[in-house]
Amino acid sequence: MTTSIVLSSCSSRRQTVKATEVPTADVIADNSIKTFEMSNLDYFTFSGRAKAKVTMDKNSHDATAHIRIDRDKAIWISITALLNIEVARVMITPDSIKIQTKYPKKELITRPFSYVYHYINPGITFKSLQDVLVGNLSTDLLRSSQVQVASSEDDVVIAGVKDNVTFQYGMNAKNRPYATKIEDKQLGQVLDASYDQYGSFDGHVFPQRLILNIEGEGLQVKADLQYNRVIFNQKLEMPF
Repeated sequence: MTTSIVLSSCSSRRQTVKATEVPTADVIADNSIKTFEMSNLDYFTFSGRAKAKVTMDKNSHDATAHIRIDRDKAIWISITALLNIEVARVMITPDSIKIQTKYPKKELITRPFSYVYHYINPGITFKSLQDVLVGNLSTDLLRSSQVQVASSEDDVVIAGVKDNVTFQYGMNAKNRPYATKIEDKQLGQVLDASYDQYGSFDGHVFPQRLILNIEGEGLQVKADLQYNRVIFNQKLEMPF
């Protein structure tokens, strides 16, 4: 009886040790994702000014974009054209979107946040959109049940599916994304972003160039942003 108990106990310990030494693929992916999430920008506010080339329906326009983010609360965008003339202003919050055009005519459009779902999938939340603009990984997307991490000598790719949305991140050596793609193939909606020219701003590693492409429901918009001013964690004004 004693021998039987000892053998059983040893066997149990061997199985426990073996399970600990050989993590499952899910555990490896989860640990990798946590590492990447820790490399996300940790900030309260963001303010940036960028030279922009905006293309809509094959018509391109040069402009200056002022983007301000009060994290998890509001995204404010102002577009100015030649001679520093403001042509449009946008305010996005978790529950609404306001668009104010000033040139060639003044017009104010107010819609619920769900208005953006005409062009991007409902799986994309306000926080996910905010993350795209600053080059963060979306925890809303990563905390899904279907995520895979693949690595090579050159880079790491994170891919997954959530709420009929497929998403993919290409990661650089500093655990920051060089590409983000969020797509709903059934609805023909794509949000595609690429990031380049990372620099350090007050200790924050931020991409000075962002190329953003949005396609959906008869709309195709591409914005190539080259930042020349980046400021974190200062008090913001968002006039509207």
